[in-house]
Amino acid sequence: MSTATTPASGPDSGLPEEKVRTGVPGQRVGDADTDEVPRFAPQWLQLREPADAAARAADLLDPLRIRLANRPVRGGDLVIHDLGCGTGSMGRWLAPRLDGAQHWILHDRDPYLLHFATVGAPKAAADGSHVGVTTQRGDIGRLTADALAGASLVTASALLDVLTGEEIDRLAAACVGAGVPALLTLSVVGRVELTPAEPMDAEIAEAFDAHQRRGELLGPEAIKAACEAFGRHGATVRVHPSPWRLGPDEAALTAEWLRGWVGAAVEQRPDLAARAETYLNSRLAACAAGELRVVVHHSDVLALPHPTGGAV
Repeated sequence: MSTATTPASGPDSGLPEEKVRTGVPGQRVGDADTDEVPRFAPQWLQLREPADAAARAADLLDPLRIRLANRPVRGGDLVIHDLGCGTGSMGRWLAPRLDGAQHWILHDRDPYLLHFATVGAPKAAADGSHVGVTTQRGDIGRLTADALAGASLVTASALLDVLTGEEIDRLAAACVGAGVPALLTLSVVGRVELTPAEPMDAEIAEAFDAHQRRGELLGPEAIKAACEAFGRHGATVRVHPSPWRLGPDEAALTAEWLRGWVGAAVEQRPDLAARAETYLNSRLAACAAGELRVVVHHSDVLALPHPTGGAV
């Protein structure tokens, strides 16, 4: 999920440098003229991990399990490609929910995050089978069907909304071409609810959504684009809501999310700066007092292509 300056919900990295949004909490933004990899701080990714785990749509797991149990070529480990893996939270959530030995291939541009993902990788599947991991550093924006040969599943978390329409179409084509299902979680949909409400909520939300769409990025339109792309390439698509529900018990996460959300809005509309500072201080005070509740809406997508002879 995505947002603005000290952490935010952005993808767990793993994108071409020019595609990673700036002003995201926890991200150290590299100079565009250098080879430095933009980075999401592990502390932010760790802070959001429990909320991510609670939000992901478990209802999509039964159809996924059925598909994996009936894959054309049986035997051997499930081979799972996790795109933009960050610190590996998707694997820690999903691996213990699937039966059978698994081999996770963790993709990210940032070797620092790949290290954390490897160290924190799950050790066992739901039935106690072994789970192993390897890492692959590189640009997932150019994934092909050939690169997914032998794969059982593609996963990603908080990724779609920082892709362009062309990149989403390429991802759909690669998965469908290889006959590999895709579970793509926690994409923002452009809806945030804060309780109690304040008059400036809608203005900040509108500016944030515009920030998400800068350049050719799809932002809140990514879910619709992904469903259309996978459907166009021949997959059956299921969508399920996966909102963050943040209350007093998530105050630390809410505060960081607020700073990022407002920061991205101001980056998009500098004229909001003075009023936004007052607004943010008010919201942070309510958060610290346990009086603020936030729902950040996302959706999860499960795309099930027709199996091919090469899928496992």
